[in-house]
Amino acid sequence: MSLIDVRNLNFAYEGSYDNIFENVSFRIDTDWKLGFTGRNGRGKTTFLRLLMEKYDYQGTISASVKFEFFPYEVEDKYSNTVDIIGGILGDYQSWQLMRELNLLEVSDDVLYRPFATLSNGEQTKVLLAALFMRENSFLLIDEPTNHLDASGREIVSRYLCSKKGFILVSHDRTFLDNCVDHIMSINKANIEIQKGNFSSWWNNKELQDSFETETNVKLKKEIRRLTETAKEKAQWSDLAERRKIGFNPSKVEKSIMRRSSEGAKAKKMMSRAKAIEERQASAVEEKSKLLKNLEDSDDLKLVTLKYHSDRLMELKNVSVFYATEPACSDVSFEVMQCDRIALCGKNGSGKSSILKLICGEPIDYTGGLYIGNQLIISYVSQDTSQLSGSLSDYAYNNGIDESLFKGMLRKLDFSRVQFEKDMSDFSAGQKKKVLIAASLCQRAHLYIWDEPLNFIDVISRMQIEKLLLETKSTILYVEHDSAFCQNIATKTVYL
Repeated sequence: MSLIDVRNLNFAYEGSYDNIFENVSFRIDTDWKLGFTGRNGRGKTTFLRLLMEKYDYQGTISASVKFEFFPYEVEDKYSNTVDIIGGILGDYQSWQLMRELNLLEVSDDVLYRPFATLSNGEQTKVLLAALFMRENSFLLIDEPTNHLDASGREIVSRYLCSKKGFILVSHDRTFLDNCVDHIMSINKANIEIQKGNFSSWWNNKELQDSFETETNVKLKKEIRRLTETAKEKAQWSDLAERRKIGFNPSKVEKSIMRRSSEGAKAKKMMSRAKAIEERQASAVEEKSKLLKNLEDSDDLKLVTLKYHSDRLMELKNVSVFYATEPACSDVSFEVMQCDRIALCGKNGSGKSSILKLICGEPIDYTGGLYIGNQLIISYVSQDTSQLSGSLSDYAYNNGIDESLFKGMLRKLDFSRVQFEKDMSDFSAGQKKKVLIAASLCQRAHLYIWDEPLNFIDVISRMQIEKLLLETKSTILYVEHDSAFCQNIATKTVYL
């Protein structure tokens, strides 16, 4: 066991408006299986790159382990996989590699194929196996689930559960629950570490948020009451002071001793007023310590169009082809009004091809495809590489109301500073939020989303879940987040 010690860490990108990290300090045990979570743009990947010494920073990071970053950069993807592994490991025992690949359910024939011909899931598994074989290494694993189907996620989570010594950035709740024993979260005001998995961390967060919210309400009432009392006591004190100073015993009072009585009363009133002011200041200070990490997650809005028929579209024995190779065969299902259909299957089973075919892309197919007349579809693609330029231009070019669009992004945790940036500088999660917000701004009969949650933070996923459950939207989607699918889908189609 050894420690990774972070002290007084400060970092901001050159030309940035604000700091990513400011006076951050914490310790990490290198035996931990540490899940790393936080909203998009908070600096999770940035922190991993600081550990890899990719950027200059202020403060200290000390560790006795060597950091390895995933995804590993493969320079020549057309080399055989076994040669790439040799380049990573140098000398190694073949039986050890076979053992790791067997745990990840990867056939050893992939070793003798060019790396580029492996599926994204196979590439993920092979590189994880190689990196975990590095001696004295602490792995920094950045969102591996984005290239894994549901089955692959389950296999990799079991694999990681058998290991120790890594930081895992992921927004898949089930995945985190299965393979981590600590959670590190980047909050609005700090970074905190708790023992347990994601569910236990989230439960603690909800309890803390609820306690702070209730305490905040009580303190606001107390501050209002004290403010009114302070005004009253101040008025009484002022009146008593005037009586004391302006008192003429020869004209007003029979007893010369009354002056001292009025002085005592004035002193008492002033003392009470001062005590109330101190209590008020204390309540204000206590209130200011609350709600700093309460995440803003306002409800999203979606206004759909009602179609004139219950049936929107139908596939009958559809087979999709690329060149002469079938992507999928004999797919049959129908989409009815208010259906929320999850299209499931392993990577390469043709899910995205089906969605693109429905959206009108020129794809070769056989079988029957019925799409309702004048059906309006809103589509979210997996690909965000085309996003560049300003949000204002994007809204204008796509016929979206700019104020509605930016309001939706605000609810998805975009700061106003982000509105001034070029979209090419956004994080992967922020780019995906742009596509989702644009889709939510479109009034459509059918929403088709292809892996919409890739790189999207957990809180935003929950916002989207709540929206889809509360509205009568019709949606056909591909997603490998098992919790999202279980919570949302009214029907599931397996390819």
